[in-house]
Amino acid sequence: MTTGTLPRVSVVGLGKLGAPLAAVLASRGFTVIGLDVNKTFVDAMNAGKMPIVEPQLNELIAANKERLSATMDANEAIQKSDASFVIVPTPSDSTGFFSNRFVLQAMETLGKALRNKKGYHMVVITSTVMPGSTGSEIKAALEAASGRKVGPDLGLCYNPEFIALGSVVRDMLFPDSILIGESDSKAGDMLQTIYLQMCEKKPPVQRMNWVSAELTKISVNTYVTTKISYANMLADICDRLPGADVDVVTKALGADTRIGAKYLKGAMGYGGPCFPRDNVAFAALARKIGARADVAEATDRINNFQVDRLTGLVGKFAKAGTRIAILGLSYKPHTPVVEESHSVKLAAKLAEAGYIVAVHDPLAQDAALAVLGDQVVGASSLDGAVRECDLLIVATGWPQYKEIDPAWCKRSNGQRLTVLDLWRTLPAEKFADVVDVLYLGSGR
Repeated sequence: MTTGTLPRVSVVGLGKLGAPLAAVLASRGFTVIGLDVNKTFVDAMNAGKMPIVEPQLNELIAANKERLSATMDANEAIQKSDASFVIVPTPSDSTGFFSNRFVLQAMETLGKALRNKKGYHMVVITSTVMPGSTGSEIKAALEAASGRKVGPDLGLCYNPEFIALGSVVRDMLFPDSILIGESDSKAGDMLQTIYLQMCEKKPPVQRMNWVSAELTKISVNTYVTTKISYANMLADICDRLPGADVDVVTKALGADTRIGAKYLKGAMGYGGPCFPRDNVAFAALARKIGARADVAEATDRINNFQVDRLTGLVGKFAKAGTRIAILGLSYKPHTPVVEESHSVKLAAKLAEAGYIVAVHDPLAQDAALAVLGDQVVGASSLDGAVRECDLLIVATGWPQYKEIDPAWCKRSNGQRLTVLDLWRTLPAEKFADVVDVLYLGSGR
């Protein structure tokens, strides 16, 4: 890197987060080389189209091909970059802790390649890791493999992303803030420079040591999940109080600046690849070091209760043996990911209870059916799912579901269809003449 030029960047791991990171960096003027052990991903990146469903991703890759390449050769990636972002999986183990095995493999690979490079290089751990990881086994593995010590010739930072699948590109371009855990000011300055160029606006940058940054990452998600479970707890209470309305209550709560409105909506429980496991990991960490994490544990219990709560609600309106249609299987709109999806869990629970369950999702139907198997029936069309059901559940707030034709809901026997609209997706006035729309947290 020469004075006045942007650092060259390598991204290690071209999956659901790594590929968007590489594309966003390239779109903001950086020369980026991706590194992955998966030849399919490497070939796809070089061809200009990744097999990953994420809004704006492939458009960015196609528009910035001249600054974006990929390889399976770590030596090439290191020689052609000044900073390496490591964004590989850290799966949860049986204790709830995150496993660093893929991160440590990456440290060995990068470290060996660094032995053949002269000059400064910065390694950035973007994967979510347990507090204490970067300063212990990750640092030790990188130093052992590279033959260097973290310091003047080798920077090491912890820098997790705060993003959601389905909006990864937007979240990377417009983050609320940047979190940097740094080995020293040289590494932190370099990483801050990269981010201030990458982001469309200039977000505040929070710089600290490794362990504080590691704790901050899982603390943010644990706090957000607490708000979600609190809102769902309120919805359950409002359901049991005639005349109470959780939307009215949470709107008033959110108007208080000490609380804020984000993530304060009584609906389904949280799912996905981050929120559930980060909350469990936070509680597991507290137990290991002898601290109390009662709030995190209660948050998890309330979240796990939501599927039982919804199953009980269905039982008030439909008997076993009737046909239930569940619309929306991904854990949130705009992604095909069904990991820890409450919609999928609800479908399985209802099937076990003896209901005939038909499911539909614009992107996640195949993934959900792979999990659910023959417990449920995959709907061949949206209108077919709606027309043929005895009770309809709108479980994920896909925009497509706002366009449901009320005529699909009319029944030849004159009975009104009951719709459980968990995210208030359907315009109530549009359907008032043909269905009974029920919202969570509206006292009945």
